[in-house]
Amino acid sequence: MARINLTTVTEFILMGFTDNPRLEMLLFLVFLSFYLVTLLGNVGMIILIQLDAQLHMPMYFFLSHLSLLDACYASVITPQILATLTASQTVISFGQCAAQFFFFTICAGTECFLLAVMAYDRYVAISNPLLYTVAMNPRTCWRLVVGAYVCGMSGAILRTTCTFTLSFCDNNQINFFFCDLLPLLKLACSDTTNTEIVIIFFGNFVILANALVILISYLLIIKAILRVKSSGGRAKTFSTCASHLTAVALFFGTLIFMYLRTGSGKSPEEDKVVSIFYTVVIPMLNPLIYSLRNKDVKAAFKKVTGRFQVSQRT
Repeated sequence: MARINLTTVTEFILMGFTDNPRLEMLLFLVFLSFYLVTLLGNVGMIILIQLDAQLHMPMYFFLSHLSLLDACYASVITPQILATLTASQTVISFGQCAAQFFFFTICAGTECFLLAVMAYDRYVAISNPLLYTVAMNPRTCWRLVVGAYVCGMSGAILRTTCTFTLSFCDNNQINFFFCDLLPLLKLACSDTTNTEIVIIFFGNFVILANALVILISYLLIIKAILRVKSSGGRAKTFSTCASHLTAVALFFGTLIFMYLRTGSGKSPEEDKVVSIFYTVVIPMLNPLIYSLRNKDVKAAFKKVTGRFQVSQRT
């Protein structure tokens, strides 16, 4: 019987988007501008929340951590995209691929839990506004945020361990622009059945559990809003949730479409477009969503820029 020689993979080749040099240059400029806007928006949001005392509330405390996650999210993925666009394809070591996958999964998992925490925060604020600052005191807020990070990190350790203990032999070309789960599973030369069961079950559980917390929170919010007598008061109260609802719809909608749909009809090119949306576009949009629809943030921005202009004159 012939012996099959299998070479263990020590590095991967990220194939990127396209082989067309003209498209590569255009896409490079587009993603570079997206990345700069993302960093400016999210880091700016964090600084604004720290500088303005009016934003030292639980809602904006959670928002600052969402901005931190989005900035990290983009910084894990977008530089890799820019590298693949400049070189058509990029060689990445096994360890670098595992590290990128780990940090990307931390950001994605933690953001799921944090959005659920923010939904609960909105419920507490609307259902009992007089006791809001008492119920959501700094100690409680930190516990909720730390809990989100711990859950995100636990999921990342599980998914990374399950994925990178598989055997990768011979074929090391990832038809993607970063080390994501599905393209890696396709390259594995060992049986991935048990790994897929564990990862998919855990991933589905995280998405659906957090979606359930958000759904229950908003059902209770609607119940509380219906007790408000005036229609104007109801609209004003619910408007405080508009930004969070938009962020939830974008993030969870994209994740569900990417990871919970069936295998039939999937294509690598479609997966790339969807992944770009939740790894690059959403982190860029979140600060805009929360600033354009929020009077407090806009007022704080005007106040801080006004102080800066006065200091420049003096």
